[in-house]
Amino acid sequence: MAKDGPNWDGLLKWSIAHSDGTRPNRNLSEEDRRWFMETMQAQTIDVVKRMKDITLVMQTPEQVLRDQGVTPADIEDMLDELQEHVESIDMANDLHSIGGLVPLLGYLKNSHARIRAKAADVVTTIVQNNPQSQQLVMEANGFEPLISNFSSDPDVNVRTKALGAISSLIRHNKPGIAAFRLANGYAALKDALTSENVRFQRKALNLIHYLLHENSSDCNIVSELGFPRILMHLASSEVSDVREAALRGLLELAQNTKDGSEEHTEKMKQLLQERINKISLMSAEDLGAAREERQLVDSLWTTCFNEPSSLRDKGLLTLPGDDTAPPDVASKFFEPPLRAWAGNPSSKKDSKSEKKDTPLLLGPVPSPADSNNQVGSSRGGDSSSQTDTTR
Repeated sequence: MAKDGPNWDGLLKWSIAHSDGTRPNRNLSEEDRRWFMETMQAQTIDVVKRMKDITLVMQTPEQVLRDQGVTPADIEDMLDELQEHVESIDMANDLHSIGGLVPLLGYLKNSHARIRAKAADVVTTIVQNNPQSQQLVMEANGFEPLISNFSSDPDVNVRTKALGAISSLIRHNKPGIAAFRLANGYAALKDALTSENVRFQRKALNLIHYLLHENSSDCNIVSELGFPRILMHLASSEVSDVREAALRGLLELAQNTKDGSEEHTEKMKQLLQERINKISLMSAEDLGAAREERQLVDSLWTTCFNEPSSLRDKGLLTLPGDDTAPPDVASKFFEPPLRAWAGNPSSKKDSKSEKKDTPLLLGPVPSPADSNNQVGSSRGGDSSSQTDTTR
């Protein structure tokens, strides 16, 4: 890669000079052709080679990295770059064959919380809509550190990232779902719902809805664990997407279980009536944004009480414009994501063009004097995840 970055100004001027329409097309001179190819090749990286370099660092003991001046921030930057590369399904699957998957999973146990969280982020990208990598991660015992971090890590960001990775790992993956059940995953989800971290709650709610929708028999399990009471509480949240996700979970339970107790029925009626009252007081703009909540409240009322909700009588269930698709203001500005053909990824990333080299371990461990002069390498680009609109 070119040390000083792309010569974009030179390329732009050259392109304009040769395609501005003011002169006839001409054959490139050998000198122009050579300059153009050298400039472009200088910006081209061998992705597999870069992944092998990163694998070499991941395989190196933490103490050796410290002795060579590699910092935790350098490791985070390196994992950022790796995450960019494994956005490609082919590269994600190749990571195992070049020996990088196992050491990446080892970073889930790193002593630094930010590295544990970033490693889970990379795992999420690798397994997302990718059955082959889901199987490889399961076979490499990657589920165990993820469920451990999700259940008991002291850092809530690590727990949230681990939950995101688990959600992608077990989606449409029957062995993964079975492992989640055996690991008492539902108890961990219940604990997540009581967290004060909204993002953690939201990810837990989304996974609960997916699991109940795909496996209706699990509704009895979560009912016995006391989920309905917690979901009712969250259905009154001030955060709209938490509220809607809780209502979705309650609807799945109502459709697949029959809790006919008078106490449960009365609490459900009280909750739904409160939501109807809140909806009735919304402005026109807020009503439009609460379209899903309106539909969920009515569906829950109908399921639980065998009659339509008063939202229908008030004309608040279906509003003018509800069936009109929002204007497409974004597609012409953004290219489809790499995995658009495979599914709907929970998170997307933007990358900067400049990258620094992966820390490479060459030669003996430097002396303290040398270490003082050594600067750890890192990647200049930054990646940010999922989503979570949910992803």
